[in-house]
Amino acid sequence: MTTERLDTLQSVLEETDGRLKAGEAVSGKVWPSGFGSLDKVLGGGFRSGELNLLGGPPGLGKTTFALQVIRNLLAANQRAVYFSFEHDTQSVLERLLVLEAGEIAGPTAVMLPRVRQAFEARHGSERSLEERLAGTEGGADAVQALQEYGRRLYVHRSSGAHTGVDAMRAVVEGIREDTGQVPFVVVDYLQKVHVPSPAEERRRGPRMAEDDRVTVVVEALKDMALEMVIPVLALVAVDKSGLDAGKRVRLRDLRGSSALAHEADVALIMNDKFDVVARHHLMYNLVNAETYREWVVFSIEKNRNGVDAIDLEFRKLFEHGRFDPSGSTVVEQLVDERIFIG
Repeated sequence: MTTERLDTLQSVLEETDGRLKAGEAVSGKVWPSGFGSLDKVLGGGFRSGELNLLGGPPGLGKTTFALQVIRNLLAANQRAVYFSFEHDTQSVLERLLVLEAGEIAGPTAVMLPRVRQAFEARHGSERSLEERLAGTEGGADAVQALQEYGRRLYVHRSSGAHTGVDAMRAVVEGIREDTGQVPFVVVDYLQKVHVPSPAEERRRGPRMAEDDRVTVVVEALKDMALEMVIPVLALVAVDKSGLDAGKRVRLRDLRGSSALAHEADVALIMNDKFDVVARHHLMYNLVNAETYREWVVFSIEKNRNGVDAIDLEFRKLFEHGRFDPSGSTVVEQLVDERIFIG
């Protein structure tokens, strides 16, 4: 499949008119994330044909956010495929069960340790997973929900040694052939996508440098999004410079090359709110300062469909494997350097 094509503007206009008269949409399909304030900034959500990057330090919830977006899309009758280089399928199922239980039962919902216990074989019990979670808040209902929409989620246990963008294309094409629909694509995470080098193919020689590998992967993901008319959300690790104490993570701190900033249509960068609020917010209200630790700031550093340089905040509900989706714009002053107080 290729996007190479030569048209006159008149032919494009005529084609557009014809599709509009036939009742077809001519702009890219929008896939709402379910995070209201983010979707508003993005013009409704993520768009088909676009590459979206999500970066930030480890432990801030990149995978949690991605799984929650997937869950919201599945609940809206969409399809998704999750290329997981970090987590096995069992772990993905456990996290989605906890997330769904939180959606159903709120603060009292069953948490991850209890869900993991339900996966253990004890005393020769032959009870189903739903039966094992029947005495928990939201657990059995979560199993039923996943049984209903689980057929629309495809989990690909990906390998950094084997799974490249060509393999991803084949998976997406297979889903389209089987269902007549294209899925929302999540790659977790970009730096682990396999890139076969000529030296590797000959089974000798050094591995390609990371900057070069990231350039190849990000360009290939962008081409895949364009050619297959699908949205791609790729999680991105930060460079060592982005882990230094006293520094706010920015787009330039993502691990790899400048191609990340160039190819992305949308770039979201996550930071712990406590680390990036201006010092005076910490100095004069210590109670508020502690509450900042409960929030993650999502900075829209690039947005080809609208405004950027927007900072949104969402509360961590990590005990239930999710964020509170009712976030808002950050009202406090943020700084480029992290602030630490004793």
